[in-house]
Amino acid sequence: MSGKIIYPGTFDPITNGHVDLVERASRLFSQVIVAIGTNPQKHTLFSLTEREAIVHKVLGKYQNVEVCTFSGLLINLARDKKITMILRSFRAMSDFDYELQLASVNRIMDPEVETVFLTPSEKYAYVSSSLVREIVSVGGDVSLFVPPEVQRALKNKLEV
Repeated sequence: MSGKIIYPGTFDPITNGHVDLVERASRLFSQVIVAIGTNPQKHTLFSLTEREAIVHKVLGKYQNVEVCTFSGLLINLARDKKITMILRSFRAMSDFDYELQLASVNRIMDPEVETVFLTPSEKYAYVSSSLVREIVSVGGDVSLFVPPEVQRALKNKLEV
């Protein structure tokens, strides 16, 4: 495939599962834009600026990956960047209904924008940012779930 795709999320923090999807998408698309969003319904551990810096560090080795931040509707960001594909994923059937709802609403708001789903690699199918935050909050080891840059950021954040 060619063309651009946008991969949105809060990435609080970015996990090995996210990185796996970005790596795979970077082989399928000429450009992957990782869009770090604000979500007023979510209380994040890292600020938007911190998340952006961490994601830049983690994904810096990918030549065709761009990182940006946004607030508001994803469909507006896609329009602004002239992107017609959104990358999403679901780990379990519990995610499927929500992801289908998002894809449908986005398609209604802009019929030119399609949602492409990649399933996570099996070893990351149950890894989520919220699970990582929960493990870290009780002193657990998350080295199997996040890149080293995230481990350092978590350690620094929680020592403060």
